[in-house]
Amino acid sequence: MNLPRKIASLELARVIALLAIVFIHVKPFMDYALISDEPWLNFISNQLARFAVPIFFIISGYLIQPKLIKSPWETAKSYSVPLIKIWVVWSIVSLAMPFNLGVVIEHGYLAERQGYWDFLLSTPLNSFLEGGLVHLWFIPSLVIAVYLIAALIATRAMTMLVPVAIVLYLYGVLAGSYQVVTELNPPFFTRNGPFFSLLMVVIGFEIKRHSYQVSSKHAILLALGGMVLHFVEAAVLHEYGQTFHNNDFLIGTALWGTGIFFWLLNNPTMGDKPWVHHLAQWVLPIYAIHLILMIVMFNVAGILEWQGLAKDCLAFFGSLTLSYLFARALAKTPLSFSVQRS
Repeated sequence: MNLPRKIASLELARVIALLAIVFIHVKPFMDYALISDEPWLNFISNQLARFAVPIFFIISGYLIQPKLIKSPWETAKSYSVPLIKIWVVWSIVSLAMPFNLGVVIEHGYLAERQGYWDFLLSTPLNSFLEGGLVHLWFIPSLVIAVYLIAALIATRAMTMLVPVAIVLYLYGVLAGSYQVVTELNPPFFTRNGPFFSLLMVVIGFEIKRHSYQVSSKHAILLALGGMVLHFVEAAVLHEYGQTFHNNDFLIGTALWGTGIFFWLLNNPTMGDKPWVHHLAQWVLPIYAIHLILMIVMFNVAGILEWQGLAKDCLAFFGSLTLSYLFARALAKTPLSFSVQRS
């Protein structure tokens, strides 16, 4: 399959995935539109958006594969250093920025921040793997996955790539969402680190390396099958006490993301529009910034006494718009998000 270097469908997928992640973080419909006194509209919509992070990982593995095979350590370093810089900078910003302006006004800056800092220090390893704010976990997880692949390439142990990734993924699921059943006690929250990221990156890596192809029909069936399995798992686990919307990755999630990715490859020109390519280059900056500005939006909603749909809309559209504008403003400063994409 001869594809252009910038595959429009993957660029569009990155934009849509970003919107899905921001939607998850807004946590809409939590206190209204209840069904049997539970926020099922949130539960369902939240889990429908869980394709997003797997897609980001799979795309990353697919795009970096040629360079990683050719020069594993050099590529891993050149790919990871800019990402780690972003992670460090925005972790520091997140640690410094107060989340509750009301507490700052009433009790002072240090009183507001101390509680958050103490919370992070109570789980130091988990906090290190996330960074200054919870959404930044994606960056070190991606970096760890890339370095693990590089290590297996460099040591000529690539036959172990898929088995190791699968074992880590299964442990991540069993010690993560399935913990209510398995009672496994992982050293840190298994969404962080390599447990899920490695398999997702490896899937993209192997699809590119072997030029795997699946028809659009079978790709859709794989995606739908994975999504149904994800939802069945979430429903069963909900009965055991794992709240429906608290599942980042389940067994079906990997199949769901893989099916979507194969379908995107079969439709490479979908989304081949200037606005898609423009927005795609700002996905990482918006991702890094958005949760900080979303917290600001929640504070503004509190000041305005907005609740329900009004608060959710302000948080979603406000954080997206301001993140984009802020990223553009930073583009010509030392805090620029200039990252060379593979």
